[in-house]
Amino acid sequence: MPPDQALGVATAVASHGGPPGGRAAGPARAAVPSRSVQVRRIDADLPRTVHERLTGLLSRRVARAVAVDATFGRDVAERVARFTLGGGRRLRPQFLWWGLRACGPPDDEQVEAALRLSAALELIQTCALVHDDVMDRATTRRGRPALHVDLAARYGPQGSSDATRFGESAAVLAGDLALAWADDEAAALELTGPRARRLRETWSQMRLEMVAGQYLDVQGEHTRNRSPRQALDAACLKTALYTVERPLQLGAILGRADDATLRALCAAGRGAGLAFQLRDDLDDAFGDPVRRDKPAAGDLRTGKPTYLMALAHARAERDGDHRALAILGRSGRQVLDDADLDDLRYVLERTGARQLVEDRIRALIARSARDLESVPLDPVAHERLRLLLRQVAGTPTAPCPAAAATEGAAR
Repeated sequence: MPPDQALGVATAVASHGGPPGGRAAGPARAAVPSRSVQVRRIDADLPRTVHERLTGLLSRRVARAVAVDATFGRDVAERVARFTLGGGRRLRPQFLWWGLRACGPPDDEQVEAALRLSAALELIQTCALVHDDVMDRATTRRGRPALHVDLAARYGPQGSSDATRFGESAAVLAGDLALAWADDEAAALELTGPRARRLRETWSQMRLEMVAGQYLDVQGEHTRNRSPRQALDAACLKTALYTVERPLQLGAILGRADDATLRALCAAGRGAGLAFQLRDDLDDAFGDPVRRDKPAAGDLRTGKPTYLMALAHARAERDGDHRALAILGRSGRQVLDDADLDDLRYVLERTGARQLVEDRIRALIARSARDLESVPLDPVAHERLRLLLRQVAGTPTAPCPAAAATEGAAR
């Protein structure tokens, strides 16, 4: 395929889906906006800004992959691009941006670094989700076939063991490609000195924690580990740190935060990030399947050792409730009918596990709010972070009047 044709294919792929909210990205402006105007635009719609950044980046990346090999570019690189652009709330970039903004108005170098790292975070999230779907044997993601299922269907009849194996293998490579692109972006930061070193160290630590948490998840599933402590450790490593705390830390480092501010933001992020995972566990078991981007009750079907399930087991064992233990033992079967799922939900309610998790979420968010209050932050960023931390935990997000007034005046 000629290079100009490859670039056309790449551009079409990168345009897939449009930015969040269904708006077209639009043509690039000839004039570079002033720093204050650019910051206000990003403040107003960070997901859109990140989507536009990813659109250009992935257009170039797909074109390079097609130039290496057209089949690889079409089968793998284009799918990575479509997946990355096709959904998601851009949570990690939002925490990174508002961690930066909490430290005051950013300069041009900080804005550029934040947008580059935001794109990298979205690509590493693509890697995590693609690999996670393979490990969980999930068939759908965001209302569409999971990437490994899509690849299997391209080269074999549905349900064929050979095609399934191929799809899973190819999806592992697709996740690897997304991770490589993420690291390329992070490595391209045009920063020097101690701040650059701290960013590299935090990025490296985040990747290590993410893999460690995912391993604890699959290891617990395989060994049927029912320890509430290990369930919390896995949730902290694979979600709390990776989704909230580390992005906040990256932003704060970019913003030259002092040690006290950095500690407060990290503590707030860790608590809210853990609440985010606990809410996801509850939503999997009890939430509306239409509102989720993956099949309902997936954790119950695979026997994932969530904190919710670990608490239910611990309570049933404490009370000598053999019927509840027998019902909980059905978790992990791929074939669970509606009656099985209703029984499992009933036990999660009866043992008090659901209420305990709800209580834990509320306590974590209250503590995160206190952590934010413990240091002086930019008032607009403080309110945005307060709302974001509550949103990820699925708790009410009504703004406090004083902060809302401050934000309105700032704009």
